Amino acid sequence: MKKVVVATALSLTSLVAAAQTSAILNFQNGTLDKAKTEIDKAVTDAKLSTKAKTWYTKGQIYEAIAIDQTGVYSKLDSSAALAAYEAYKKALEVEPNGGKMNKEITEALAGQKLYQALMGQGAAKYQNKNFKDAIKMMSLAGEVMPKDTLSPLYTGISAQQAQDASLAKTQFEKYMANGGKDASVIYSLAMLYRNDKEVDKALATIDKGLQVLPANKDLAAEKVNIMLSSGRMNEAIAGMKQLIEKDPTNAINALNLGIVYTQGADKLSDEIKKLTEESKRGADLKKKVTAEKDALDAINGEIARLSAAIKKNPKAADLKRQLADVQKRQPEAAASVKQAEEALKAEEAKGVNAAANEQKIAELRKQLEEQRNSAKEYYTKALSIDPNNYDANFNMGVAFFNEAAELNRQLSNMDVKEYQAKGKEVEGRVCGKFKKALPYFEKAKSVKDETEVQEVLTSLQNNLKQMEEKKVVCVE
Repeated sequence: MKKVVVATALSLTSLVAAAQTSAILNFQNGTLDKAKTEIDKAVTDAKLSTKAKTWYTKGQIYEAIAIDQTGVYSKLDSSAALAAYEAYKKALEVEPNGGKMNKEITEALAGQKLYQALMGQGAAKYQNKNFKDAIKMMSLAGEVMPKDTLSPLYTGISAQQAQDASLAKTQFEKYMANGGKDASVIYSLAMLYRNDKEVDKALATIDKGLQVLPANKDLAAEKVNIMLSSGRMNEAIAGMKQLIEKDPTNAINALNLGIVYTQGADKLSDEIKKLTEESKRGADLKKKVTAEKDALDAINGEIARLSAAIKKNPKAADLKRQLADVQKRQPEAAASVKQAEEALKAEEAKGVNAAANEQKIAELRKQLEEQRNSAKEYYTKALSIDPNNYDANFNMGVAFFNEAAELNRQLSNMDVKEYQAKGKEVEGRVCGKFKKALPYFEKAKSVKDETEVQEVLTSLQNNLKQMEEKKVVCVE
């Protein structure tokens, strides 16, 4: 009886061993479906599953399935690449360091085929929006080829899609450390840090990017944006002045410093506008209260006049009709007064101090003028180095155009008396600013015929034409 049992066991082992041999032969012949079936049997055998060769063979077969270019076998397992990686790892475990097959296994784990398999199937997972498995496969591809840039790039992108900012940052950092130079990736990494309020890391990322892409204006501009948004304008200016001192022939550095001053000026302009609107709102409400009271007083006066006239002439039907009409308007006028007074009271409750606002506005206007002058100074410097610099020409034009637009707003807010006193003089200054802007926009258009410069130039030319028709004397 014992001999029968032994014989049966031997025959089963022989069958499994044969399955492993068949798997290898089918793999060599390219019949991967049969090879997969046979190797799946072999790895379940208690004895063969302890052999590095068994798992190495599985790794080869599943790797081949993952990278099959015919499309016949790649559908057998959409995660074959992962199975191949795990099989190779298992091969190193079942026998210490893979035993006699250490060389073959370690080469496979660092091989182009496994990398290709993991990246290919990882990309397929990404396209199917299976970001979790995409991340798993492509990050393993990064372990296979640790100096590669594609795997950390696409793993980082997948992590972003999966809302895993921490992993995305880690992978993009790896991408840059491996020599990745795509500006959009560097920008994305900086934004991830910025969104998490890690300002120093965001700036360090931009600085690393500028080391490999020194002429990239978007990265340089973003550095400025980060500094400005985090209240580091003085730091931004100091840093850029140092760059200009080190390389005085670099137009980009001068341009970027001009942009810093422009953005600082824009911020001041917004603050001035806010304070002006606060003060104007209170003043307008006071005027409205006065006007509504005057209207009510006029109605009350008319009621008194008509009442007195009727008293003298009680039979005057026309006077009685007029009185009735005026009396109908009185409640509405009284309600308007009350509404205006309540609005003024609510505004005054905000604690807006018009006098303090005016003082603050005067201080800010002085700073604004300094910022604008500094911006133009550095745009001029950039143009002295590179007269054909599109951005320097365009920004210089914008500087004058915006100054003209601000003067125009002052004109539109003038009443008749104010316009008679100084309207013509302000119109002349508006015209002068527009004329100063014109050559810069024309030059920018000659360098690069962009939509933005076409639109601004058309608007500018129309404004100048209207002023010419009005015979405005331009003051430059």
